[in-house]
Amino acid sequence: MHRDVKALIAQDEDVRRLFAGEPMQYRKSKILPELTWEAQSTCATINRIFFDDNEKAMKLFHELIPEAGEGIDFRPPINLDYGLGLTIGDHTFINKDFLIVGGGYITIGANCLIGPRCSIYTPNHAFAIKPRLEGWEHTTPVTIGNNVWLGGNVTVLPGAVIGDNCIIGAGSVVTGEIPANKIAVGNPCRVVKDVPEE
Repeated sequence: MHRDVKALIAQDEDVRRLFAGEPMQYRKSKILPELTWEAQSTCATINRIFFDDNEKAMKLFHELIPEAGEGIDFRPPINLDYGLGLTIGDHTFINKDFLIVGGGYITIGANCLIGPRCSIYTPNHAFAIKPRLEGWEHTTPVTIGNNVWLGGNVTVLPGAVIGDNCIIGAGSVVTGEIPANKIAVGNPCRVVKDVPEE
């Protein structure tokens, strides 16, 4: 089912708060669980039919992620909480077990290589006990530039920014900003050298 993010933001306060990064209560919302149910159901269908009916699977993928570019290649399973607000650039490859938890804006550039079991998270729960028990949380956008290679099992946390041409080593946890043209590894992920030109 195709949903228009701008229309939903205009129509529903919880959706507006989700994409504005403002505090909201997912568990008390009427529409947010519905949107994640739809997205996860579509992912389950894509994963089930991918190898038997690839044309239909790709059609569902582009319906789920209206801002997905041309020539994207992926391997199932994928699991997304929302397709809305997610932008994926042309000719990016996503390997199996790709997971996105949370909503808000996520940008993945063109010509990226996303290794197996990579995860992107956008939500933060409240730190204080009472508001956390009440279910308050907020999202922070994630931005991944063009021609970025994420090694296997990389975790990208809320608010992370990865510049163009970066390489992120397998198993790394990206918590902040990695400047363009850098190789970075570890938990938390740290720059170790420049990406070679040749």
